Amino acid sequence: MTPLRLVQAAPGARILGWGSSQPDQVVTNDDLAQRVDTNDQWIRERVGIVSRRIADKDTLLVDMAADAGSKAVADAGLGPADVDTVVVATCTMPNPIPNAAAQVAHRIGISAPGAFDLNAACAGFCYGMGTGADLIRSGSARNVLVIGAEKLSDWVDWDDRSTCIIFADGAGAAVLGPAPSAEEVGVGPLVWGSAGDMHEVIQIVQPSNGIRQEGQAVFRWATTQIAPIALRAVELAGLTPADIDVFVPHQANLRIIEAVAKRLRKAGAREDMRVATDIVHSGNTSSASIPLAIDHMRAAGQISRGDVLLLVGFGAGLSYAGQVVVCP
Repeated sequence: MTPLRLVQAAPGARILGWGSSQPDQVVTNDDLAQRVDTNDQWIRERVGIVSRRIADKDTLLVDMAADAGSKAVADAGLGPADVDTVVVATCTMPNPIPNAAAQVAHRIGISAPGAFDLNAACAGFCYGMGTGADLIRSGSARNVLVIGAEKLSDWVDWDDRSTCIIFADGAGAAVLGPAPSAEEVGVGPLVWGSAGDMHEVIQIVQPSNGIRQEGQAVFRWATTQIAPIALRAVELAGLTPADIDVFVPHQANLRIIEAVAKRLRKAGAREDMRVATDIVHSGNTSSASIPLAIDHMRAAGQISRGDVLLLVGFGAGLSYAGQVVVCP
């Protein structure tokens, strides 16, 4: 039997670059109050959002994804020819075929990559990062572009005050590459799972296409279940909560973010651990929220090279995931 000529697998993956993209249009709480029975104070107290970005009807999900992806490739110091796999995490593509990933790769100029979409809703970016890292570790890919992209405005009922105040549009991306040695691995093991028995608490209802959610059920689940997932990811990475510099959860609700951060500090995380609160001015962008928050914090000087980041995604499905990464 002729032995297989396997591609040399890497000891693991590291992050090479980040990128993000948002629409120009800013929609404030006061803007929404002109359409539905709400007000700025109520929205701030309930979900912590002050404003969000909404794309116009001519801006496609793949437009934002390609913009974020091209920025991440450039930030990584690579060219399109260096990328061999593209993964797009999304739950808001208007049609299931063709997938977003192949279209995005073509727009960026990446020739004939492996390209696929995955849908784990708000946990999608973490699922994509875990998948990309495993592809690199196995030798199936060398440089993987992972993008979280959503155009939630296409699926929002703008007369439903319980949901139209929350969701927004945008894309964020990361490029993963092989770590030269085990000491330079920058993407930790993925802790993931799902709670399919809660499938009805967040869903897109056909044929209206409107997003529906049971806010209190989601809040109770997230504030009790997310911290243990995050702590397990820290443990599998061989670290302790005190080693975490930045906590970057899915930007679902500011009260959820603050509650989980408080539990992490009780478990040993430092008081000066930075916490991403990008939701305040970006809204809930589902799978895009984690990379958007990271890229915005980098731009603001709140994340530096070598910082240890704890990522946690959770959302419809309910799918969830936690992972530790090191910022390049």
